[in-house]
Amino acid sequence: MPSSPSRAPTSPPAAFDRLLFALDPDRHRAGERYETLRRKLIRLFSWRGAQEPEQCADETLDRVARRLVEGAAVPDVFGFCHGVAMNVLREHWRRSQREPLSLDGLPAARVPVTDPAVEARRQDESRGREARLVCLDGCLAALDAPARDLLLRYHPDGGGSPREGRQRLADELGVPMNALRIRVHRIRTRLARCIKGCLARNGPKEMDEGAAP
Repeated sequence: MPSSPSRAPTSPPAAFDRLLFALDPDRHRAGERYETLRRKLIRLFSWRGAQEPEQCADETLDRVARRLVEGAAVPDVFGFCHGVAMNVLREHWRRSQREPLSLDGLPAARVPVTDPAVEARRQDESRGREARLVCLDGCLAALDAPARDLLLRYHPDGGGSPREGRQRLADELGVPMNALRIRVHRIRTRLARCIKGCLARNGPKEMDEGAAP
């Protein structure tokens, strides 16, 4: 019996069906891959400090579904979702900075006292974090699809044992575990080098001025 995702995007049914088909032509496997993708997105937003990671994940899936139905060419759905997720995350942070919490609802002990130095440091950290994410997004997209897929699959999405999952991956590739670790290490090294170069070229100041990474 075909599996149904626990949560469908709010986009039209045709867009949601197009997303499922892009994940896998088989409806049952598509439902499973959808749930895996959504869990990965929720974990990504949680790691990046989003206040509502599930809502951000759903917004990402909605946008991807709409892009697909508009005819966007997406050979790698998981990689494409990651790029859209980075855009959603940056918008989330900008909204948070523009819309501070009302003080009326805070108890007296939690009412913040404005400190210019602290506020300046917080803004610098926010700009730096956004610059790093832009670079990470671009460098991940620059990886060839097999390398990116290997890196993402090497890290578990929160379900099952990481060790067992990596052993299964090594068995699937037909290589010893040590060889798998070496492959992943080389990809990480390439990614780190790319991010370092990107940050050197496009720091927070350039990001504020609208320069592309």
